[in-house]
Amino acid sequence: YQGLAGRSTKEVLQLYAAHGQQMKLQGSSVVTQLHGAIKKRLKQDLKSLHSFALELSKDFQRQSKTCLYRVLAAVQGIQLQNEAMRMFQMKAFDLEQSLQEVTERYEKEKQKRKALHNSLVELRGNIRVHCRIRPLLPFDAAAGHSVSQDRQRNFSEKVAYAADDETVLVKCSRPGHASVNKTFQFERVYNDLESQDAVFADVAPLLTSLLDGYNVCIMAYGQTGSGKTYTMLGPQLEGNLAFPIEEESELGIIPRATQEVFRLISEKPPGSYWVEVSVVEVYNNEIFDLLAKDSYGKVFGVKRDVVTTREGKSDVPLLTHETVENASEFLHLVNKGLQLRVTHPTLVHAHSSRSHLVVTLTITTVVFGDNFGTLWEDEQTSQRLNKEASCTFPQKMRDSKSTSSSRASSPVQLEATEKMKQVKTRLQLVDLAGSECVGMSGVTGAALRETSFINRSLSALADVLAAIAEQRAHVPYRNSKLTHLLQDSVGGDAKLLVMLCISPGQKYLTESMQSLGFGIRARQVQRGQVKKKNFPVPSKVK
Repeated sequence: YQGLAGRSTKEVLQLYAAHGQQMKLQGSSVVTQLHGAIKKRLKQDLKSLHSFALELSKDFQRQSKTCLYRVLAAVQGIQLQNEAMRMFQMKAFDLEQSLQEVTERYEKEKQKRKALHNSLVELRGNIRVHCRIRPLLPFDAAAGHSVSQDRQRNFSEKVAYAADDETVLVKCSRPGHASVNKTFQFERVYNDLESQDAVFADVAPLLTSLLDGYNVCIMAYGQTGSGKTYTMLGPQLEGNLAFPIEEESELGIIPRATQEVFRLISEKPPGSYWVEVSVVEVYNNEIFDLLAKDSYGKVFGVKRDVVTTREGKSDVPLLTHETVENASEFLHLVNKGLQLRVTHPTLVHAHSSRSHLVVTLTITTVVFGDNFGTLWEDEQTSQRLNKEASCTFPQKMRDSKSTSSSRASSPVQLEATEKMKQVKTRLQLVDLAGSECVGMSGVTGAALRETSFINRSLSALADVLAAIAEQRAHVPYRNSKLTHLLQDSVGGDAKLLVMLCISPGQKYLTESMQSLGFGIRARQVQRGQVKKKNFPVPSKVK
């Protein structure tokens, strides 16, 4: 600005204008240079980007082809796998079909074999033996006396198994010796998971024989605490021996058999059958009538005796027989008898039965002699005979309150007897007291005496079976009141089923082996064909 001093305004304006033009020229030159540099850099970047894009495109194509080849290979592999899977499925289906056919053939052959075996049993008079293995229970862990912890664990070890539905497998081992497996064959074997329903399903067919004219006896045998009473009666709650209706699935053979008998009777013409029941126990080799009543009508156990009749049959004079019309009445009477049954706690079982229980159902079939051939041909005849039978026999017996087996006959009964013929069949349901090892049960005093009688009576039963098996001239039925009472059933006058109950634990191995041995010997007994009660031959009415 100092050079502008002294100059005129016009000169100053011209100088400013010249300077502005010069600045514009300089700025334009800079912009041009900058623009050229940017343009050059952009061309280089664009070229680099184009090269990168080409490389990327080529790489993408290569990777795409690789992936495509892999996808095609995977699809082909899946197709091959699907094809192989279809082949496997077809083979599996064929195998399932073959297995099903083989299983069906096996079941048919098994049923045929069982039918043939049952026929052979019928012809030979063999004793049917079923074996039930109970589950391990909490009290199995208690040894009952002082032992080491290692031995305590061995006691609770399971050694008895159901190999199949006909075979029991027992693992026998001793310290310092190799374990030996022993097998026992029976008509039916139940494992520890099978229910009361499964057990009774194999028992039920025998009950139809009752109405066909055969006597039937079902007997539970085994050591104490092996589940005999549970199998025969069901769960018995402490202080309450009633049969719980809400637990029908847990009911034992006795209540189920009664229900089945009355169901079978309900399918027959009304009034053609009636049922009587007696309940006895064999305690300390004495027979007690558990349905006998005192002068006030209260039930109390009365000692009875067993005798042999002229026909060679066993009989209990003055034994109480109560007429029942349905299963509820029967269970009510049995429950009364059970309340009198002797029990005593032991180290093995808190409610050990100290007596043998024998429940007998006597079924009387009414057959009219003159009209037998046309007894049920028309409804009027059926109703008339039903009224005559039901009013004359059962009701008279019920009203007379007669409890002995030797009943006095009134003129009405004698007249009815002349018109009618009766066929009596018996169902005996026996819950034997358990064989007992004194060292294991820890009993003393009166309980020790009970144990002695129990073991002796069971030994007498084994002796009887041995004598029958060996076909000895003399069979020692009278060595025990138990065998004398069961003489007819054991001796061949009844279809006999022994329900063998065993405990699975190592603790009871000796007793279990004894029970299994008893079952094997019982199976081998040949008593001859069981006799059938002959019904009168029907007469033809012209």
